[in-house]
Amino acid sequence: MKRIPFLLFCLLLTLAGHTQSPPLKDSIEKKYLTNGAWRHHYFSKEWQLYLDSALAVLPDDAKFWQLKAMPYFKQRKYEAGMVYLDKAVQLNPAAYLDYRAFIKCIFQKSYHAAIADFEAAKRLNAHQGVMDHSYNFYIGLSYLQLNQYDSARYYLQQCMAERQQQNKEAPMHFLYDFYMGIADYETGQYDSAIAHFNTALSHYPDFSDAGYYKALCLIKLNRKEEAKLAMAKSIHDYKEGYTINEDNAVYEPYPYQVRAWLFSYYKNLLGLQEPLK
Repeated sequence: MKRIPFLLFCLLLTLAGHTQSPPLKDSIEKKYLTNGAWRHHYFSKEWQLYLDSALAVLPDDAKFWQLKAMPYFKQRKYEAGMVYLDKAVQLNPAAYLDYRAFIKCIFQKSYHAAIADFEAAKRLNAHQGVMDHSYNFYIGLSYLQLNQYDSARYYLQQCMAERQQQNKEAPMHFLYDFYMGIADYETGQYDSAIAHFNTALSHYPDFSDAGYYKALCLIKLNRKEEAKLAMAKSIHDYKEGYTINEDNAVYEPYPYQVRAWLFSYYKNLLGLQEPLK
């Protein structure tokens, strides 16, 4: 009986492994995700144990590494989670590079690193965006947080142009005008900022964050009575829970998202009596 050359034998094994990979992955997902991790809260020890078991069988599966990483970010254990997310990106950058960029922008708040990842994700051209927004939106936010307001405006404008090009009939997302207004507020362009905040409020009338910064602009313009009305409505809307409503805002505050303590100084300045709690 002829012996198979060793290199040919290895090739046949590899091909056999590829042939069996999809059904193997399906069975592992069913065993360790459907009937395992997904039956537990993602902060539980069981979640991590099931993911560890899946990775023991399929260590090169990027999806399992991402699922292992995700709970750590929501627990604000950024460095712990990034170890696993980096592995997912290494194995499948087309699927997970933009997700890592999002995590760096919104969760980890590593803005230079977020910009670098988003620019790399653009070059991959795998997706149009991540978490309901274009890459340019998050790049704009990153520059806003780096106090580079002209760059922030540029990328937010690009984001808005993309949105209009995709669907001219759809209303603009209220966050785009909100953050354009923030860039104008930070650079002393108060009339322009108010116009952007008004546009955001036209799409989301109870948006407490836009109302708050609109009131600050009105104070700067010595329009105290208008500021008083805007701040009073913002406080009311905030107490009712109307704020930035992105899915991940329950875990992490978004840039310039208002918190109760921010109202105190201006509430007193304007002579408002409405309690914050």
